[in-house]
Amino acid sequence: MVFTLMKTCYDKKKKGTVMTPQEKEFEAMKSEIHKEIRAIFKTNMKIFDWDIPENDDRASAELILGAMQEALDTLKEEVTSGKYDNY
Repeated sequence: MVFTLMKTCYDKKKKGTVMTPQEKEFEAMKSEIHKEIRAIFKTNMKIFDWDIPENDDRASAELILGAMQEALDTLKEEVTSGKYDNY
């Protein structure tokens, strides 16, 4: 028989609540995740500017965001379908 230990951490921000290990890790990583996504966006904006003379930055930004949203939607579908349940 296998026993799984679930460690929890007290959340000081929400008195009386307990954070799961995943929530605690998420809080620690959230800022880094945001920075990485912003870096991907900015890198692609630079590439558009280098490759397109007189680039329309707003149009480029909207196209890049659209591609990023498609990728996030695909990832969300994969998570929902269980693809990463045993990652």
